Amino acid sequence: MGSQDTIGYIYFQHLRIRLTEYSKKLNLSDCPQITYAILLLSLIHSSDLTDPTLKKIIEHLFTNPRHRVRDRRAFQQRQLQTITFEAVQEVDISKCQRLLVEESVDCFCKSFPSLRVFKAAYLLNIRTMGFLQLLEKCAFICEIDLTVDITPVLPAQVTVLSSSPAVIPPVPESSSVEYKAVEIMLFNKSGPPLSNVTKLTLEGRTDVCDLALQYVSKLCVSLCHLNIKGCISVTDIGISDLIRRCKKLNSLMVCDTSFGLNSVQALSSAISDSGSFSSGHSRDKYLNSVASNLQTLHAGGCRGICDSSLLELMSHTQVLKSLCLRETNLVNQALYNFVGSSLEMLDVSNTKISGAVLAYIIHRNPSLKCLKARGCKNLFQEDNLIEKRESSFSTSHEELHAELEKECRLEEIEVGWGFSTFFLSALEPALMSLKTISVGLGGTLGEYALRRLPAICPLLETLSLHFQVISDIVVMNIVTSLINLQALSLCYCLGDISMSSFKFSMQNLRKLRLERVTPWMTNDDLVILTQNCRNLVELSLLGCPLLNSDSQQIISRGWPGLVSIHIEECGEVTANGVSALLDCKALEDLLLRHNGPGLQRNFISYAASKMPLLRKLSLDICDATEDDFDIPNYGDRYFLSTLKIARCKSQRCAFNFPVPTSGARRRSVHVETLVLTWNSKDLIRTVVKERL
Repeated sequence: MGSQDTIGYIYFQHLRIRLTEYSKKLNLSDCPQITYAILLLSLIHSSDLTDPTLKKIIEHLFTNPRHRVRDRRAFQQRQLQTITFEAVQEVDISKCQRLLVEESVDCFCKSFPSLRVFKAAYLLNIRTMGFLQLLEKCAFICEIDLTVDITPVLPAQVTVLSSSPAVIPPVPESSSVEYKAVEIMLFNKSGPPLSNVTKLTLEGRTDVCDLALQYVSKLCVSLCHLNIKGCISVTDIGISDLIRRCKKLNSLMVCDTSFGLNSVQALSSAISDSGSFSSGHSRDKYLNSVASNLQTLHAGGCRGICDSSLLELMSHTQVLKSLCLRETNLVNQALYNFVGSSLEMLDVSNTKISGAVLAYIIHRNPSLKCLKARGCKNLFQEDNLIEKRESSFSTSHEELHAELEKECRLEEIEVGWGFSTFFLSALEPALMSLKTISVGLGGTLGEYALRRLPAICPLLETLSLHFQVISDIVVMNIVTSLINLQALSLCYCLGDISMSSFKFSMQNLRKLRLERVTPWMTNDDLVILTQNCRNLVELSLLGCPLLNSDSQQIISRGWPGLVSIHIEECGEVTANGVSALLDCKALEDLLLRHNGPGLQRNFISYAASKMPLLRKLSLDICDATEDDFDIPNYGDRYFLSTLKIARCKSQRCAFNFPVPTSGARRRSVHVETLVLTWNSKDLIRTVVKERL
């Protein structure tokens, strides 16, 4: 900020956030430089800056931006009369990690009396105290978003070898005691006035437990939308208790949690006229339960839901518009029990459903816009006779084609096993409005179909092809014909493509993934790519062995606004360390693996200090100059929330070949991954078998 002796009225004016009596939204997201001092400075009268006492307070806040509330009370902040902005209804401070939210709540409540929407995503410095303050003091607030990154250590998806909490406390011990005392005091007293909160998003917050859900259920009696995806610390019983209390729920997002039998029973139980739940089996419970009012249910990855529970649940959800049951124990009979006809989004990826039941669902739901069915190996296999329903739907894939063609006008589709050229041709009328298509493992689109793709789907914005056979003609046709294309992924595809495919302007392209498809790429090719795709924000390169350390500067100069960079097995990109890539100040996600052993031991802390928005970092011990990395403590992690360090070993050859010389690159195979995740309370260390 410069010498504090030179700070004056004019300098303060320059730092103020411009707000007027007509301002309806204060959006400070992605501004890591915003502090409590700047916020306070923007909410007081300009004339107050001439007061020596108040000026001293502001100056102190600038020089000590991280002092806690108890330290600031000595400055008698009550003297600071903030301006009231009646029109402001929404505040977004997402990714403003230097802004102490708990200290800012008073400012929001005093200056924005009409505040209704509060967004503070990707902030780990929000603790329970600040959350409770917000609910208690902002009387009209109805929507809160406290999203953070979902932990990669999901019990249903990884094999945990070991796990332990960190021994370093996130805040001073005395402060922790103070926070706990406040939690208990607020929870045990009669409670604040009933909250108007109808939409609450706690996605990814591993520090949220059953006690927090209990408090939410008591406070948010009007809750309609709840998102606790990835909240792995809550239990099935905790979720079910909340469901029983929040009878107005119409949107429930619980993917990758312990959502299971108890929660399904709570959703399906009838609500009596008095508001209590009944376990009776009367016909009325089908029309008077929480499930019967649900419009959104996302329970993907919840392996605790058994077949019978899903069958019961589907028979209650007649008004659903969005349903996600990916990676669950979903079977045909459960979907046959689905009585709804309003579905707009359906995700059944990696389940055992068949084409016949999917045709049945599509026939009943003509408004379907989004269909995700990747990894469904039984999609075009004959049903077991026991599973056949008393309907006219056959199990042939022609039936599914007919229903899609006749009933749907899809905007998004993800498919794999069984998806073929015939499928694409048959669905042509249904795909004219398609904006997103992803073809994964098991899908087989021939060159003819891929050539026709731009004509069939002229509005495509996102195209992802995995394990397909492609050519220069196919790719050139795609990049020149799809003028709305914003995201292109070519991963593990076969065929001959060259730089000729990318010598066309793609100024709308924002995301590019080239994985195992461009082994010929050189620095010169990379330069051409930066010239033709100037507006990239996400880049992923895998398997480009001809790249070297000069590639870093090409990337950072060509795409300075990148928020995500994944570079793996790309020659010697990091052989001389990492410097130029750190100039990408907007980076939030960085993966560097098997690009040359040039990363210093302190690289993690150093990279986090240079890139203020960096939240996710993935490395490999193979690239460490000293065969290890220093793990930062809680205070030195800056904005990091997830750190993944893979470890490999030299591959042992079964044949009697000579051992490579010391200068030769040994082939490595993955052993394990160390995953470190931070939340508002802890640092969790987990070792998993998978390469994450």
